[in-house]
Amino acid sequence: MPVQMICASHSPLMLTDIDATDATAQQAFFDAVADAKRTLEEYDPELVVVFGPDHFNGFFFDLMPMFCIGTAAESTEDWELVPARLDVPEDLAMECARTLHRQDIDIAVSRDMKVDHGITIPLFKLIGTLDRYPVLPIFVNCAADPRPSFRRVRTLGEAVGRFLAETGKRVAVIGSGGLSHDPPTPRIATAPPEVAARLIHRNTPTTADLDARQANVVRCAQELVEGGGPCMPPSEAWDRAFLDKILSFDTGALDAITDDEIDEMAGFGGHEVRCWVAANAAARAMGAASPELTCYRMIPEWITGMGVVVGRG
Repeated sequence: MPVQMICASHSPLMLTDIDATDATAQQAFFDAVADAKRTLEEYDPELVVVFGPDHFNGFFFDLMPMFCIGTAAESTEDWELVPARLDVPEDLAMECARTLHRQDIDIAVSRDMKVDHGITIPLFKLIGTLDRYPVLPIFVNCAADPRPSFRRVRTLGEAVGRFLAETGKRVAVIGSGGLSHDPPTPRIATAPPEVAARLIHRNTPTTADLDARQANVVRCAQELVEGGGPCMPPSEAWDRAFLDKILSFDTGALDAITDDEIDEMAGFGGHEVRCWVAANAAARAMGAASPELTCYRMIPEWITGMGVVVGRG
Protein backbone atom coordinates (compact mmCIF):
# COMPACT_ATOMS: atom_id res chain seq x y z
CA MET A 1 0.00 0.00 0.00
CA PRO A 2 1.59 3.35 -0.95
CA VAL A 3 2.37 5.56 2.03
CA GLN A 4 4.62 8.53 2.75
CA MET A 5 5.42 9.29 6.40
CA ILE A 6 6.95 12.47 7.78
CA CYS A 7 7.54 13.16 11.45
CA ALA A 8 8.72 16.68 12.17
CA SER A 9 9.27 18.79 15.23
CA HIS A 10 7.42 22.05 15.44
CA SER A 11 8.17 25.17 17.43
CA PRO A 12 6.10 28.32 17.02
CA LEU A 13 9.32 30.23 17.64
CA MET A 14 10.41 29.12 14.16
CA LEU A 15 7.78 31.57 12.90
CA THR A 16 9.42 34.52 14.65
CA ASP A 17 12.55 36.59 14.06
CA ILE A 18 14.17 35.56 17.34
CA ASP A 19 17.97 35.75 17.11
CA ALA A 20 19.66 32.50 16.08
CA THR A 21 22.36 31.00 18.28
CA ASP A 22 23.54 29.02 15.24
CA ALA A 23 22.05 29.99 11.89
CA THR A 24 23.36 26.78 10.30
CA ALA A 25 21.24 24.70 12.69
CA GLN A 26 18.06 26.54 11.75
CA GLN A 27 18.91 26.28 8.05
CA ALA A 28 19.61 22.54 8.32
CA PHE A 29 16.16 22.00 9.79
CA PHE A 30 14.43 24.19 7.21
CA ASP A 31 16.33 22.39 4.42
CA ALA A 32 15.19 18.99 5.70
CA VAL A 33 11.58 20.21 5.84
CA ALA A 34 11.91 21.59 2.30
CA ASP A 35 13.24 18.24 1.08
CA ALA A 36 10.31 16.46 2.73
CA LYS A 37 7.93 18.95 1.13
CA ARG A 38 9.33 18.25 -2.34
CA THR A 39 9.04 14.52 -1.78
CA LEU A 40 5.45 14.95 -0.62
CA GLU A 41 4.56 17.04 -3.68
CA GLU A 42 6.04 14.40 -5.98
CA TYR A 43 4.07 11.72 -4.17
CA ASP A 44 0.87 13.79 -4.57
CA PRO A 45 -1.20 12.16 -1.81
CA GLU A 46 -4.92 11.65 -2.08
CA LEU A 47 -5.22 11.95 1.70
CA VAL A 48 -3.06 13.49 4.43
CA VAL A 49 -3.44 12.16 7.98
CA VAL A 50 -2.00 14.28 10.79
CA PHE A 51 -1.44 13.01 14.31
CA GLY A 52 -1.00 16.18 16.33
CA PRO A 53 -1.24 17.68 19.82
CA ASP A 54 -3.06 20.72 21.13
CA HIS A 55 -1.89 23.45 23.49
CA PHE A 56 -5.18 24.26 25.25
CA ASN A 57 -6.45 26.11 22.20
CA GLY A 58 -8.95 23.52 20.97
CA PHE A 59 -9.20 20.96 23.78
CA PHE A 60 -9.71 21.78 27.45
CA PHE A 61 -10.08 20.05 30.79
CA ASP A 62 -13.85 20.50 30.75
CA LEU A 63 -13.88 17.34 28.64
CA MET A 64 -10.48 16.02 27.58
CA PRO A 65 -10.44 13.00 25.25
CA MET A 66 -7.33 10.88 24.91
CA PHE A 67 -7.82 10.69 21.12
CA CYS A 68 -10.19 12.51 18.79
CA ILE A 69 -10.89 12.47 15.04
CA GLY A 70 -12.21 15.60 13.40
CA THR A 71 -14.97 15.14 10.83
CA ALA A 72 -14.68 18.89 10.21
CA ALA A 73 -11.93 21.19 11.41
CA GLU A 74 -10.88 24.82 11.55
CA SER A 75 -7.55 26.25 12.61
CA THR A 76 -7.03 28.72 15.44
CA GLU A 77 -5.06 31.94 15.01
CA ASP A 78 -2.40 31.34 17.61
CA TRP A 79 1.02 32.68 16.61
CA GLU A 80 -0.68 34.90 14.01
CA LEU A 81 -1.52 31.93 11.79
CA VAL A 82 -4.49 32.80 9.60
CA PRO A 83 -7.61 30.79 10.58
CA ALA A 84 -8.89 28.54 7.81
CA ARG A 85 -11.00 25.45 7.25
CA LEU A 86 -9.35 22.12 6.62
CA ASP A 87 -10.67 19.97 3.79
CA VAL A 88 -11.77 17.03 5.94
CA PRO A 89 -13.51 14.10 4.17
CA GLU A 90 -16.38 13.68 6.61
CA ASP A 91 -17.56 10.24 5.51
CA LEU A 92 -14.06 8.79 5.64
CA ALA A 93 -13.43 10.32 9.06
CA MET A 94 -16.62 8.79 10.44
CA GLU A 95 -15.82 5.40 8.94
CA CYS A 96 -12.36 5.55 10.50
CA ALA A 97 -13.90 6.26 13.90
CA ARG A 98 -16.41 3.44 13.53
CA THR A 99 -13.66 1.04 12.45
CA LEU A 100 -11.60 1.94 15.52
CA HIS A 101 -14.62 1.46 17.78
CA ARG A 102 -15.13 -2.03 16.38
CA GLN A 103 -11.56 -2.74 17.50
CA ASP A 104 -12.25 -1.51 21.05
CA ILE A 105 -10.45 1.81 20.55
CA ASP A 106 -12.85 4.41 21.90
CA ILE A 107 -11.75 7.46 19.96
CA ALA A 108 -13.85 10.61 20.30
CA VAL A 109 -15.34 12.45 17.33
CA SER A 110 -15.50 16.21 16.82
CA ARG A 111 -17.77 17.67 14.17
CA ASP A 112 -16.11 21.06 14.65
CA MET A 113 -12.52 20.44 15.70
CA LYS A 114 -10.31 23.41 16.49
CA VAL A 115 -6.70 22.64 15.58
CA ASP A 116 -3.84 24.87 16.67
CA HIS A 117 -0.22 25.22 15.57
CA GLY A 118 0.48 21.64 16.62
CA ILE A 119 -1.34 20.51 13.48
CA THR A 120 -1.21 23.61 11.29
CA ILE A 121 2.55 24.30 11.34
CA PRO A 122 3.43 20.98 9.64
CA LEU A 123 0.63 21.48 7.12
CA PHE A 124 1.81 24.98 6.26
CA LYS A 125 5.48 23.96 6.10
CA LEU A 126 5.02 20.65 4.24
CA ILE A 127 2.06 21.48 2.02
CA GLY A 128 1.83 25.27 1.91
CA THR A 129 -1.87 25.58 2.78
CA LEU A 130 -4.39 23.84 4.99
CA ASP A 131 -6.71 22.74 2.18
CA ARG A 132 -4.50 21.67 -0.71
CA TYR A 133 -5.26 18.01 0.04
CA PRO A 134 -8.02 16.25 1.97
CA VAL A 135 -6.82 16.10 5.58
CA LEU A 136 -7.82 13.75 8.39
CA PRO A 137 -6.83 15.40 11.71
CA ILE A 138 -6.31 13.07 14.67
CA PHE A 139 -5.72 14.70 18.04
CA VAL A 140 -3.53 12.91 20.58
CA ASN A 141 -3.67 14.25 24.13
CA CYS A 142 -0.09 15.14 24.98
CA ALA A 143 -0.52 18.13 27.32
CA ALA A 144 -3.31 17.23 29.74
CA ASP A 145 -2.57 14.84 32.58
CA PRO A 146 -3.59 12.00 32.62
CA ARG A 147 -2.37 11.12 29.13
CA PRO A 148 -2.71 7.89 27.14
CA SER A 149 0.08 5.38 27.58
CA PHE A 150 2.58 4.93 24.79
CA ARG A 151 1.23 1.42 24.26
CA ARG A 152 -2.26 2.80 23.67
CA VAL A 153 -0.87 5.43 21.30
CA ARG A 154 0.92 2.74 19.32
CA THR A 155 -2.23 0.61 19.22
CA LEU A 156 -4.19 3.59 17.92
CA GLY A 157 -1.64 4.21 15.15
CA GLU A 158 -1.62 0.58 14.07
CA ALA A 159 -5.41 0.49 13.85
CA VAL A 160 -5.54 3.73 11.86
CA GLY A 161 -2.90 2.33 9.51
CA ARG A 162 -4.89 -0.83 8.90
CA PHE A 163 -7.95 1.28 8.11
CA LEU A 164 -6.00 3.51 5.73
CA ALA A 165 -4.58 0.49 3.92
CA GLU A 166 -8.12 -0.62 3.12
CA THR A 167 -9.01 2.72 1.48
CA GLY A 168 -6.74 2.10 -1.50
CA LYS A 169 -5.63 5.75 -1.41
CA ARG A 170 -2.16 7.25 -1.65
CA VAL A 171 -1.77 8.38 1.95
CA ALA A 172 0.69 10.72 3.61
CA VAL A 173 0.98 10.32 7.38
CA ILE A 174 2.39 13.19 9.44
CA GLY A 175 3.47 13.05 13.06
CA SER A 176 3.81 16.50 14.60
CA GLY A 177 5.56 17.55 17.78
CA GLY A 178 8.57 17.05 20.00
CA LEU A 179 11.31 16.43 20.49
CA SER A 180 12.49 17.47 23.97
CA HIS A 181 11.29 20.91 25.01
CA ASP A 182 9.85 22.52 28.10
CA PRO A 183 7.73 25.53 27.07
CA PRO A 184 6.14 27.81 29.69
CA THR A 185 2.75 26.14 29.30
CA PRO A 186 0.72 26.32 32.54
CA ARG A 187 0.32 23.06 34.46
CA ILE A 188 -3.10 22.45 35.97
CA ALA A 189 -1.61 21.18 39.24
CA THR A 190 0.37 24.35 39.92
CA ALA A 191 -1.46 27.08 37.99
CA PRO A 192 -3.11 29.92 39.91
CA PRO A 193 -6.93 29.80 39.89
CA GLU A 194 -7.41 32.30 37.09
CA VAL A 195 -4.96 30.42 34.83
CA ALA A 196 -6.39 27.02 35.77
CA ALA A 197 -9.81 28.31 34.73
CA ARG A 198 -8.43 29.02 31.26
CA LEU A 199 -7.20 25.43 31.01
CA ILE A 200 -10.55 24.03 32.13
CA HIS A 201 -13.16 26.12 30.37
CA ARG A 202 -13.38 26.43 26.60
CA ASN A 203 -12.43 29.94 25.62
CA THR A 204 -11.31 32.03 22.69
CA PRO A 205 -8.45 34.32 23.68
CA THR A 206 -8.42 37.91 22.57
CA THR A 207 -5.69 39.27 20.33
CA ALA A 208 -4.19 40.93 23.40
CA ASP A 209 -4.20 37.59 25.25
CA LEU A 210 -2.43 35.87 22.33
CA ASP A 211 0.13 38.66 22.05
CA ALA A 212 0.90 38.45 25.76
CA ARG A 213 1.31 34.66 25.68
CA GLN A 214 3.56 34.80 22.64
CA ALA A 215 5.69 37.56 24.15
CA ASN A 216 6.12 35.42 27.27
CA VAL A 217 7.29 32.42 25.23
CA VAL A 218 9.78 34.58 23.32
CA ARG A 219 11.06 36.07 26.58
CA CYS A 220 11.47 32.61 28.14
CA ALA A 221 13.34 31.39 25.04
CA GLN A 222 15.73 34.33 25.25
CA GLU A 223 16.30 33.63 28.93
CA LEU A 224 16.97 29.97 28.15
CA VAL A 225 19.64 30.93 25.62
CA GLU A 226 21.24 33.09 28.30
CA GLY A 227 21.25 30.20 30.75
CA GLY A 228 18.25 31.14 32.88
CA GLY A 229 14.49 31.35 32.91
CA PRO A 230 11.80 28.83 33.81
CA CYS A 231 12.25 26.46 30.85
CA MET A 232 14.33 23.32 31.14
CA PRO A 233 16.79 23.13 28.21
CA PRO A 234 16.21 20.47 25.55
CA SER A 235 18.14 17.23 26.00
CA GLU A 236 20.13 15.87 23.08
CA ALA A 237 20.83 12.68 25.02
CA TRP A 238 17.11 11.98 25.51
CA ASP A 239 16.30 12.94 21.93
CA ARG A 240 18.95 10.61 20.51
CA ALA A 241 17.75 7.74 22.68
CA PHE A 242 14.15 8.29 21.57
CA LEU A 243 15.18 8.56 17.91
CA ASP A 244 17.00 5.23 18.19
CA LYS A 245 13.80 3.65 19.51
CA ILE A 246 11.60 5.19 16.82
CA LEU A 247 13.95 4.37 13.94
CA SER A 248 14.13 0.71 14.96
CA PHE A 249 10.52 0.84 16.14
CA ASP A 250 11.45 -1.04 19.29
CA THR A 251 7.90 -1.48 20.58
CA GLY A 252 8.99 -2.75 23.97
CA ALA A 253 11.21 0.27 24.56
CA LEU A 254 8.61 2.70 23.18
CA ASP A 255 5.79 1.20 25.23
CA ALA A 256 7.94 1.52 28.35
CA ILE A 257 8.34 5.31 28.11
CA THR A 258 6.64 6.95 31.08
CA ASP A 259 5.36 10.42 31.84
CA ASP A 260 7.77 10.67 34.77
CA GLU A 261 10.70 10.00 32.45
CA ILE A 262 9.59 12.66 30.00
CA ASP A 263 8.87 15.24 32.72
CA GLU A 264 12.30 14.70 34.24
CA MET A 265 14.41 14.42 31.09
CA ALA A 266 12.56 15.81 28.07
CA GLY A 267 10.31 18.52 29.47
CA PHE A 268 6.58 19.17 29.34
CA GLY A 269 6.52 19.43 25.54
CA GLY A 270 8.40 16.16 25.16
CA HIS A 271 5.10 14.33 25.64
CA GLU A 272 4.32 15.27 22.02
CA VAL A 273 6.52 12.43 20.77
CA ARG A 274 3.41 10.32 21.21
CA CYS A 275 2.38 11.69 17.80
CA TRP A 276 5.59 10.30 16.27
CA VAL A 277 4.81 6.88 17.72
CA ALA A 278 1.26 6.93 16.33
CA ALA A 279 2.42 8.07 12.88
CA ASN A 280 5.16 5.46 12.67
CA ALA A 281 2.79 2.73 13.82
CA ALA A 282 0.26 3.74 11.16
CA ALA A 283 2.84 3.91 8.39
CA ARG A 284 4.34 0.55 9.32
CA ALA A 285 0.88 -1.03 9.33
CA MET A 286 0.61 0.20 5.74
CA GLY A 287 3.94 -1.34 4.76
CA ALA A 288 6.36 1.58 5.13
CA ALA A 289 10.03 0.72 5.15
CA SER A 290 12.28 1.57 8.07
CA PRO A 291 12.29 5.34 8.51
CA GLU A 292 15.30 7.58 8.01
CA LEU A 293 16.48 10.46 10.17
CA THR A 294 17.12 13.34 7.77
CA CYS A 295 17.86 16.04 10.34
CA TYR A 296 18.45 16.55 14.04
CA ARG A 297 19.61 19.83 15.56
CA MET A 298 19.49 21.40 18.99
CA ILE A 299 18.00 24.88 18.58
CA PRO A 300 17.85 26.49 22.03
CA GLU A 301 16.25 29.73 20.83
CA TRP A 302 13.31 27.57 19.73
CA ILE A 303 13.47 25.78 23.14
CA THR A 304 13.46 22.50 21.25
CA GLY A 305 15.45 19.61 19.87
CA MET A 306 14.32 19.70 16.22
CA GLY A 307 14.17 16.56 14.11
CA VAL A 308 12.76 15.22 10.84
CA VAL A 309 12.16 11.53 10.14
CA VAL A 310 10.76 10.18 6.84
CA GLY A 311 9.57 6.76 5.74
CA ARG A 312 8.10 5.36 2.54
CA GLY A 313 6.27 2.27 1.48
